[in-house]
Amino acid sequence: MKVLHFFKTYWPDTFGGVERTIHAIAQSTASRGIETEVLSLSRAPNENTQHLDGHMARKAKLDFELASTGFSFEVFRNFGALARKADLIHYHFPWPLMDMVHFQSRHGKPTVVTYHSDIVKQRLLLPLYRPLMLRFLRDVDAIVATSPDYLKSSPVLRALEGKSAIIPIGINETDYPTPTEADNRWCQAAVTEPFVLFVGVLRYYKGLDVLIQAADKVRCKIVIAGSGPIEERLKLQAKTLRRNNVIFLGEVAERHKMALLHNCLGFVFPSNQRSEAYGLSLVEAAMCGKPMISCEIGTGTSYVNKAGETGLVVPPSDPGRLAEAINQVVDSPVEAANWGRAARDRYVRLFTADRMGKAYAELYHQLDNRRR
Repeated sequence: MKVLHFFKTYWPDTFGGVERTIHAIAQSTASRGIETEVLSLSRAPNENTQHLDGHMARKAKLDFELASTGFSFEVFRNFGALARKADLIHYHFPWPLMDMVHFQSRHGKPTVVTYHSDIVKQRLLLPLYRPLMLRFLRDVDAIVATSPDYLKSSPVLRALEGKSAIIPIGINETDYPTPTEADNRWCQAAVTEPFVLFVGVLRYYKGLDVLIQAADKVRCKIVIAGSGPIEERLKLQAKTLRRNNVIFLGEVAERHKMALLHNCLGFVFPSNQRSEAYGLSLVEAAMCGKPMISCEIGTGTSYVNKAGETGLVVPPSDPGRLAEAINQVVDSPVEAANWGRAARDRYVRLFTADRMGKAYAELYHQLDNRRR
């Protein structure tokens, strides 16, 4: 069975959460007879059209971007040609151009949408897009929410619950390097005291400004690994507030990231806006058996990190409560270890790539059989 995934960005151009999810679906469905192609936009389509880990990443020329939306003239033609050869189309929402391409192509193939997030940042433009968005979502055959929490909290998904399924995003443990002694020595040299860890792209919705505010009440180091649009602003905030226990490591190699995960006391994920729809970094922490701290924002973060079972969930944008939660992990090692073991068990039970791939393959075949 041939499946065409369609999203605005994909490897090797970008490596965000949606891209990682598409890659994991492609890999985890391959053993179940699914042949994957991915179509996305690129500023250098000829260079970046290539085979990636057993599937084909195809590119159309990115002409311009507006309000975080990539536009392309040739993608209409490229999509039409690839859709004719596919047995099923797998869309990744949101991307308004995708909706237009879908209706223009009239491909007639079974369709599934993975609903990664509501429209959050571009709220002012949403009224203009909403008619097309709703027409598109009503037209597809199935919609996948990535957690039951998001299905319940999204007004768009609640209105379409009848055609919605839940398939949590999973990751494959064998894709991650096991830290060597040299990696652990690097970690111990980089951070010489006990620490909690954040890993991710430094974006506005990650709540890292709140974490920095909380740092003066925290009884350990706070390590922030990653880079992103607000990196310099966060560094200036930490310097101005004299939060000397906050350590910025910048972008780290994958093996160093795993060393940090294995050596930290716990994982802190203070995202405070619904733009954080799931939190793959939380799944990585759970995979490593780490207690987690996150915020209740009505999204998948509270599905991955189950309050009181795998860690602590606190109100968003509350430096005091965030500091208390971190200190509870620091001061209660037995309790923290129990949370870490439960997090690992929950990963094995719910968040493996194999489990995700099996669910998607079954959905693909159901839709294909229904159409036939």
